Amino acid sequence: MYSVYLYLSNMLLSIIIVNFNSGDLIADCIHSAEPMLMDPAVVEWLIVDNSGNQNDKELIQRQFPTVQWLDMGYNAGFARANNAGMRASKGKLLLLLNPDTLLKPGVILSVCNRLTASSYVAAGVQLVHPNGQPQFSGSYFMKGGLNHLLPLPYWGALLKSIVSLFVKEKPAFIEVPANQELDWISGAFLMVKREAFEQTQGMDESFFLYAEEVEWCSRLGKLGKLVIFGDLQTIHLIGQSIQEASGAADNSYTNLSDKKGFQLMVSNHLRIRKQYGIFWLFFQLINHAWSVPFSLLIGVMDYLIKGKSLKDGYSKWHRFSSNIVRLWVLIPKLLKPENHFFKYL
Repeated sequence: MYSVYLYLSNMLLSIIIVNFNSGDLIADCIHSAEPMLMDPAVVEWLIVDNSGNQNDKELIQRQFPTVQWLDMGYNAGFARANNAGMRASKGKLLLLLNPDTLLKPGVILSVCNRLTASSYVAAGVQLVHPNGQPQFSGSYFMKGGLNHLLPLPYWGALLKSIVSLFVKEKPAFIEVPANQELDWISGAFLMVKREAFEQTQGMDESFFLYAEEVEWCSRLGKLGKLVIFGDLQTIHLIGQSIQEASGAADNSYTNLSDKKGFQLMVSNHLRIRKQYGIFWLFFQLINHAWSVPFSLLIGVMDYLIKGKSLKDGYSKWHRFSSNIVRLWVLIPKLLKPENHFFKYL
């Protein structure tokens, strides 16, 4: 471990965490860091605040006086806040870290060493639940973002069953093998070389939340390869910080009937337009629109067969269909080449 310290002493790692009323989670995250990561000569920690929560600021600065606190002054979302942190940082390596993560000894230093010694432009690790079970950590791209159709009620399940007849390999990685090259890495733990950040100018600031790291990884991938070191693990309390910030009923990314679901759909369509173009944007929009009558018809039959309350089913369908209508209203803004801040949470 001493040799690792000597190797790192000639460089600086910047760890950037975005805060939105997540002070307790961030404190737990920093507490889990090994002492070497708290040496300000080696590593700098930057908390970028979107909430204006003075209690969080006092909590962190009291316990960790060397941690830097950057106030955005408004809820800037994930992309803008991380960009601000990266621009303010000094590190040769930049680590975007979720508030709801817990670090294991030696993991960050190992990623630093491996990434620095490689030609990769970005790296991640195997994310795990507190019980050690693996969770989603990264993925290959699906042409046109077709994976975004899968959460559509009933229609998505039908499409998935059809695709499974022809495609056996899943694009997403749950249990990641060592040194797995892939297209994009979860933003919960994403380490990037500074030169890659400077060449891409970071994340696209049209995004408020969701899909921003996917779009960024598509541009990072044009500079070089991305990798997940599957033998290194970080605990991720999946979705906890986002659930608290958005007031969502659950921490899943498949419920499209609430305001979090609407933000997901908007961000996913924005990413598809930027990465794949207008044809695929309208392909997605048409499938989303078709899922409204399809899910009503199949849903009624499903609820009757299972003896479930049609009132509850209709309420959820109505919220979902309202989100689809709102999505179509945004088409002019989604088509414009100039940036618009797509914030709906």
